[in-house]
Amino acid sequence: MSEVLIIFTTVFLAELGDKTQLATILFAAERESSPLLVFLAAAAALVCSTALAVALGVAAERWLTMLPLKLLAGLGFVAIGLWTVWDHFQAAPAA
Repeated sequence: MSEVLIIFTTVFLAELGDKTQLATILFAAERESSPLLVFLAAAAALVCSTALAVALGVAAERWLTMLPLKLLAGLGFVAIGLWTVWDHFQAAPAA
């Protein structure tokens, strides 16, 4: 149960004040839109986007377990470091 509470709280707090919530407020503020219709449409959109995020997360986990992530991240940082050193010497004025 605590895992569900942690996930709920994290997602709930992340959604507060974001563009999605602001758009929902604007739709609900329109007089021609039924508040129930706005609620149902926004809730369905959130459910669909969450389903997509979960599916992508599951797929990413399957693909990422095959990759040596620490090695790739380390090589990326080394490459950025080497690029930075190279750039330093390229930009240095000739003495």
